[in-house]
Amino acid sequence: MTVGPDRLRDKVVLLTGATGGIGAEIVRRLAEEGAHVVLTDLEKSGCQDLLDTLTQPERHTALALDVSSEEQWEDVVAATESTFGALHALVNNAAIGSVATVDEETRSQWDRVIGVGQTGTWLGMKHAGPLIERSGGGSIVNMCSILGTVGGLGNSVAYAAAKGAVRTMTKNAALHWAKARVRVNSLHPGFIGTPPLLERWEGSERHREMLAGTPMGRLGRGEEIAAVVAFLAGDDSTFVTGSEIYADGGWTAA
Repeated sequence: MTVGPDRLRDKVVLLTGATGGIGAEIVRRLAEEGAHVVLTDLEKSGCQDLLDTLTQPERHTALALDVSSEEQWEDVVAATESTFGALHALVNNAAIGSVATVDEETRSQWDRVIGVGQTGTWLGMKHAGPLIERSGGGSIVNMCSILGTVGGLGNSVAYAAAKGAVRTMTKNAALHWAKARVRVNSLHPGFIGTPPLLERWEGSERHREMLAGTPMGRLGRGEEIAAVVAFLAGDDSTFVTGSEIYADGGWTAA
């Protein structure tokens, strides 16, 4: 078992939502640990720009993927197998948010949030999971949230619904693949200080509520979430499946 810079050496990892704040940090961490990363997002160009910043860009590949499209999932998984011959980990990171409350949310926005965060995660498992199994086993990391477990600030109802479903789907899939050497775990970040979050909320009452509810008294950093993803994607977590991993500064413990 290798720990350190080469912990993920030559493992093939497919990541959705690669160009977001947390996604980009995950890409960098996986690449630093030796993985071949399949970067996906709605626009291939953004993935390619990020890929070009990596030390050995030729080890990775960039693909366009709308995670709510089953046809595009089929194409991306087929392209991954064609390029690398295997898949060892899937990181279902793509999601979109909405801060609307239960009585303010619109049907159209609800459908968009559920389509990406919930349906997209299921489609990823459905199409990438069998390839991971055929590759000798590996890991699926479903990016969840504290809002998949607790009520948070009493808003973001569609996002909470999607993440609550991801939390339960993860356990269901973990049992399905338990003897097939495919581990499935959910990662639940608290409030993470990515540039989009800070640009929108820093200094606001909502920002103060985020800090007040976090016992550590600060927002998380993207690289802190990426470190947990690297652990779950590799062989240091071979007896971890169906688990909820919280990286929330103590939010859910309070």
